Parts: sequence; C-alpha cells; structure tokens
Amino acid sequence: MADWEEEVRLTRWVRAPSGWACESGKIAPLEPFPSDAYHAMMIGLRDYVNTNRFPGVVLGLSGGIDSALCAAIAADALGPERVWSVMLPSRFTGQESLSDATECAAMIGCRLDTIPIAPAVGAFDAMLSDSFADAQVDITEENIQSRIRGVTLMALSNKFGPMLMTTGNKSEMSVGYATIYGDMAGGYNPIKDAYKMTVFALSRWRNAHKPRLGLGPDGPVMPENIITKPPSAELRPDQKDSDSLPPYETLDAILRGLIERQLSVAELVGEGMDKPTVERVARMVAAAEYKRRQSCPGVKLSPMLFGKDRRYPLTNTF
Repeated sequence: MADWEEEVRLTRWVRAPSGWACESGKIAPLEPFPSDAYHAMMIGLRDYVNTNRFPGVVLGLSGGIDSALCAAIAADALGPERVWSVMLPSRFTGQESLSDATECAAMIGCRLDTIPIAPAVGAFDAMLSDSFADAQVDITEENIQSRIRGVTLMALSNKFGPMLMTTGNKSEMSVGYATIYGDMAGGYNPIKDAYKMTVFALSRWRNAHKPRLGLGPDGPVMPENIITKPPSAELRPDQKDSDSLPPYETLDAILRGLIERQLSVAELVGEGMDKPTVERVARMVAAAEYKRRQSCPGVKLSPMLFGKDRRYPLTNTF
C-alpha cells in the first residue's frame, strides 16, 4: 500500500499444496529519498502533536538551516497557522541571520516574533560577576545564551500551550555540539535522526517540491542563502561550526561508520579515513552519551536511532 496514508484493501487467498497463498495485487512503489524521509518526519510530527492535543508548535527560528527545515516540516505537518517561530537575537546575531529568519517565516507563512535576549544576558553577567571575577570568558557564557533562549521558549509554550520543538540534527547530537537545558529543551525534534548532510538534502528537496500530504505553501520555504551560508551557532564573534567540528561531509562519513555501521576506529582508518580525526570524533561520541539520554524524542530514519537502537553506558572505561 502507499506510504504514509491510511488505506483498506481487500486481498484474495487461495489454497495451494503448501498452504494458503495470497494472489498478486497492486503494489505501490516505495517513496524515494529524500521524499520518504521528509514525509516520515512530517507525519511523525503531525501524529505526535495531534495525538497529544497540542494546539500547535513553537520553535526558535535562528536564520540557520536546521530551524528553517523544522519550521517547514511543522508547517507541512500542521499548517502554517499552527506554527509560531521566534527569533531570539543576541549581540552576536548578524543582520544576515535576522533577514534570513524574517524571509523564511514569510515564505512559510507562519508567525514570527522577535525577542532580544540582551537584557537577560546582561542580568546574568551582573548576577555572576562576583563569582566569575577571576575567570576568563569561555564556553560558559555561550551556554548561558542558549539556556536563556530555552527558558524564553519554554515560557511561551507554558503560557500559551504550543509544544516547543527542538531543532538539533543528528551530527550535532552525536558529538555533543548542543547545550543541555538550552537548545535541547523541548518536547519533540523532527530532525533528531537526520545527519547534517541529510538536512541539506531535505532542504533543497523541499524548496523544489511540495510533499504530497503537506499543508504548507506550494513554493520554496527558505531563502537560498540559508542553505549556502556556512553554519554557525552565533554565540561568539565570527563563530563557525567548522571552528569546533570537522567539515560536515567528513564528520557525517565518520559518524555513519561509527554509529550506523558499528565499525571501530581501526576499521574506519583502514578505509582511508584520517586517524586523529576519527579518534577525536569517537571520543566526542562517547562523551556525549549523557546529553543524548536527556534529549527529546523524534522520528526514526536510520537503523540506529539514539535512545532506541544504540545504547551505551553513561559511564565507562572503554
């Protein structure tokens, strides 16, 4: 039967010498990639939100590709009128991101609010000034920004009822490139099991195709600049994901080897991958297990969904 749709079909069975056999009938073709993955995420989100009786969803729209894809999936799943996007700029947020987020929300047709987090960041700086007096600025201050955004979005969710979606991809969660109680705060993540390169493929596909069961707009859903610009968390000046991680093409190949294919570091090096890079990624994957245990649910796309299929101890000596 057709993927993603309910259907009732009559089958005919005949008695054969070896037992009962079903007569041949119409066989629907399997949906190809990336349409199949997009529909899986869309239907999964629709069922989760509607079954749990949420009026809609709220999410942070940063101007980056992950949140743009999540907003598009939500609009296709629920209709744009049930999607509330929020831009939460800090002093590190570039004008390009503000413009991209605004244009993306307009293309999708969803609500967009802007809530600057500078006042809250300033309040935390003042609160912690004595305790942090002799300490250098580091990733702590970056995480505070992410957690302020999480608190703000959860406040909107609590006050008005929409479910908060998180927007982190599988590449980031594999290596712990996420802030626990910050951008990980939420009830459901449609791209939980999608690697970064899959996110790019899905975004390009959605800009060129409307899913056949989608409730969103017919045309493109995000500016081309969101797809082509270098990814950044924008938590410090001129930050790029590549400052902390290998290029996503390299990272995803290593992660698929370690996680989906369950290969060792030595086996991946034997396939021609750079040993120091593979070893570094493997260490990051192992160290981030505690974060993944506290992440929200999401649809399964791969053979190894974190939390369901791939289970490792939080503390280990290997």
